[in-house]
Amino acid sequence: MIPHERSLVEKWKDKPFVILGVNSDGTEIEEGLKKFREMAKEEGVTWRSFRDEGSTPRISETWRVQGWPTLYYIDHDGVIRHKDVRDEAAMEQALEAMIVAAEAAAKAPAKPKPETPGK
Repeated sequence: MIPHERSLVEKWKDKPFVILGVNSDGTEIEEGLKKFREMAKEEGVTWRSFRDEGSTPRISETWRVQGWPTLYYIDHDGVIRHKDVRDEAAMEQALEAMIVAAEAAAKAPAKPKPETPGK
């Protein structure tokens, strides 16, 4: 998946799009972390990647991850729009729609905040 993810990062580098990784490949020990960093460098991973083992509770527990990799597609409002879309064409279609929606939301006039009673 890394080559495709790398191409997405390049394709949408100037768009409201990010990839965040969570790694659970033994990175809780120094040797595992070193191996991950070497692999990431060799594969050209330029996006942030967090250690599952480095958080309490683990990220995988909070998000109820049952297998690796698990893919979440989260929109500009923080809503999960898709999960585990793996087909490259379907992935790009879903992401493109989310990017278009994020750009439209950024251009939309700000909605006035409701007034607080008594102020």
